[in-house]
Amino acid sequence: MTLDSTARLARIEATRDLQDALALFDELSAVKVAELHGAWKGSGVDTGNAFDGLLEKFGWWGKRFDDADNAHPLVFEDKRGKFNVNPAGLPMGFVVRNAAVLHNGAVATITKRVLRLRRTHEPRARLRMIEYRGVVTGTMSYDALPINDHFRKIDDNTLLGVMDLRGATAPFVFLLRRTGSAGELAWNLR
Repeated sequence: MTLDSTARLARIEATRDLQDALALFDELSAVKVAELHGAWKGSGVDTGNAFDGLLEKFGWWGKRFDDADNAHPLVFEDKRGKFNVNPAGLPMGFVVRNAAVLHNGAVATITKRVLRLRRTHEPRARLRMIEYRGVVTGTMSYDALPINDHFRKIDDNTLLGVMDLRGATAPFVFLLRRTGSAGELAWNLR
């Protein structure tokens, strides 16, 4: 990641400025679907969104992209290891409306346990080139939810992502850092 991008991300998180985060996203290069293949460690970018820090409280590890038709949008990790979560049926409206409650430590602990019950080995998203904010770029579309995660390249191993959820008032911004091939992570999933 370039020093300029690192400094801008730090400033964005200090000010929690969504518009600055989207301006950085708009300046970055599009990414092709083939460049997305692999295992990616995720982290939220604090912009004042209801999702800020929430996924991490639940043990979100990141994403895994095997190929264009086999994407795993929600990889979590607990003391037993990494596992893919099936997002179908997750109450996204409830999550958005009740994020403050879900940030509670006790609630997060229970939610982490419930998420393991939703684990799957099947892919639950696909990768496609989709136009977002005027640029065609690599995008992950969830199979069962009205969510598209759009990606732009900070460098070959770092992506800035924007989660576009139908009905949300603002997008959730996050980073992905490549950690290895999808095959390496698939072998370690439990």
